[in-house]
Amino acid sequence: MPMAGLQVGPPAGSPFGAAAPLRPGMPPTMMDPFRKLLLVPQAQPPMPAQRRGLKRRKVADKVLPQRIRELVPEPQAYMDLLAFERKLDQTIARKQMEIQEAIKGPLTQKRKLRICISNMFGPSKADGDLASWELRVEGKLLDDPRKQKRQFSSSFKSLVIELDKELYGPDDHLVAWHRMPTTQETGGFQVKRPGDLNVKCTLLLMLDHQPPQCKLDPRLRRLLGVHTQTRAAIMQALWLYIKHSQLQDGHEREYVNCSRYFRQIFSCGRLRFSEIAMKRARLLQHPDPIVVNHVISVDPNDQKKTACYDLDVEVDDPLKAQRSNFLASTTNQQEIASLDVKIHETTESINQLKTRRDLMLSFSTDPQDFIQEWLRSQRRDLKIITDVIGNPEEERQAASFYHKPWAQEPVGRHIIAKVQQQRQEWEQVLGIRLT
Repeated sequence: MPMAGLQVGPPAGSPFGAAAPLRPGMPPTMMDPFRKLLLVPQAQPPMPAQRRGLKRRKVADKVLPQRIRELVPEPQAYMDLLAFERKLDQTIARKQMEIQEAIKGPLTQKRKLRICISNMFGPSKADGDLASWELRVEGKLLDDPRKQKRQFSSSFKSLVIELDKELYGPDDHLVAWHRMPTTQETGGFQVKRPGDLNVKCTLLLMLDHQPPQCKLDPRLRRLLGVHTQTRAAIMQALWLYIKHSQLQDGHEREYVNCSRYFRQIFSCGRLRFSEIAMKRARLLQHPDPIVVNHVISVDPNDQKKTACYDLDVEVDDPLKAQRSNFLASTTNQQEIASLDVKIHETTESINQLKTRRDLMLSFSTDPQDFIQEWLRSQRRDLKIITDVIGNPEEERQAASFYHKPWAQEPVGRHIIAKVQQQRQEWEQVLGIRLT
């Protein structure tokens, strides 16, 4: 063991006890503060675009230090703009989230569709042409803000015109149109038949709901108070009824204890939540079509040959495409990013000019002390760059310290202590005593 009072390491002030010399790749914070003032870079060309992306910009980099704001009054207006920009960014981010949530579901609006049913009659002619009539079914949206022509058939899933079966027989009294994947939209429908008698006809119009809607069973309709609605809305109404009536089992939460009305509808006293969708499917039907009764008049004196009806139809929200384009557009983001780069570069330039100004003021205040301090800083930096610290000749002769007479005894004691320590460890491992 080392003896008390004896120094076993290098003496105080020895160059071997000093900190490791700094290399040229040292952190800039270790350099002399005065030297940092002298290393103000000159005007540099803009950073290439590929390198701008590597350097992560921070919002704090835009803020001008207080020492710069105290020099001129203009930076206060700039700081007010930064505060306004933060509020604007928060508002835009909130609106983007609202738009993203809105476009997840169907965006539709209700519009008035005016259906015009008209007919024309052509009497028989001497050349042998028989009398005939022509029925037209057309329509258009009222108060369409987009001012775009929308095809009449785009609002319907199917259209059936049923004529008088006694006049045209069982094979020619029905005219049907159904939407198919390859169907082309049309602005109206036209039916032409021979005849010189008034004809009673019935129009069956099936609206094309997006998303599709279903008509509820009368029992379920009375329970929920909903006649025709989408499947998601019907499921939500069922869940609200279960929650309001406290039908969910208190212990087994995946089960529903059916009430008296539920037992009549679902024919069971208890069911799982996952079974509701399957049992609900048997209680849903196709929506009822819109029925329009019309009389095709062939009387030339009858002026009421045109009838108009207004229907409420759902059309795509005109802002849906604009919202999607707004979220997908990157033009504004690229422009904002380029402006942010310019702001950061301008802020850095201002800070550099402030540092250069402090340097010049220090020189003008006391040139002599400035030059002396500058020379001392240059000398320190030269030693750091050349990896030379202290006196090289003293460092070369420092090894003679360990060859002095008094250094041999503590070194020997230290070696003996290490040998004894190793011997004790072996004795413990082997379980014997070495002599």
